[in-house]
Amino acid sequence: MDLWIAVQALILGIVEGLTEFLPVSSTGHQIIVADLIGFGGERALAFNIIIQLGAILAVVWEYRRKILDVVVGLPKERSAQRFTANLLIAFLPAAVIGVIFSDLIHDFLFNPITVATALVIGGVVMLWAEKRSHAIQADTVDDMHWTHALKVGCAQCLALIPGTSRSASTIIGGLLFGLSRKAATEFSFFLAMPTMVGAAVYSGYKYRDLFQPDDLPVFAIGFVTSFIFAMLAVRALLKFIASHSYASFAWYRIGFGLLILATWQFGVIDWSTAQG
Repeated sequence: MDLWIAVQALILGIVEGLTEFLPVSSTGHQIIVADLIGFGGERALAFNIIIQLGAILAVVWEYRRKILDVVVGLPKERSAQRFTANLLIAFLPAAVIGVIFSDLIHDFLFNPITVATALVIGGVVMLWAEKRSHAIQADTVDDMHWTHALKVGCAQCLALIPGTSRSASTIIGGLLFGLSRKAATEFSFFLAMPTMVGAAVYSGYKYRDLFQPDDLPVFAIGFVTSFIFAMLAVRALLKFIASHSYASFAWYRIGFGLLILATWQFGVIDWSTAQG
């Protein structure tokens, strides 16, 4: 295995792990960083599927006790049934729209300029959402009504635009629709499980011919790195939101997006022709 390819896999695994569950757009960062380090083509499509699975495995491991309680209690416990139903309701809107429009979205929106614009707009929306007074209707994920889940699921559809961020759309959507900051964040984590696994299965089948045995070491580096850094990011985020708002993430999005747009506008980097 070429050393530079291994370094690329390590870098992108770190980026995926750190950004997947933060409201800053993991897809957007992957597109930008991959373009900067020259990691693209068909191998990148298969690689991204693998590192996303690494990130989602970190959340599954972090919430393994809650998941086990739900699975065991599903046949008889009303709370487990309601939680599962809410996840299914929230999962469906983006799943349906994603299957229908995935090719169009990838062909026309997977580029750094779209990402930068979405980062800035999303950051402004986050600042506005944080400044609003929050009327909390559900303090924990177990308090959520199916209408909360449906609204968050509809908000997740915005994440199909690269740079918007699945985490940002679900977390901020949750805040706007009456969830506490902790409930919105944790439901975003739980919703990531069926959403990302479903996307990985769909993409894995669609691009199954791209998976080659020779790429296994590269995929392994990305998978393990993504898992480790996603675990660190999830724990850090939960600790952070206990005493902070999401405003700092909003300002990061705005600053990062404006930097990309400025380098493009002044010809420092020709982002306009770059494709993820």
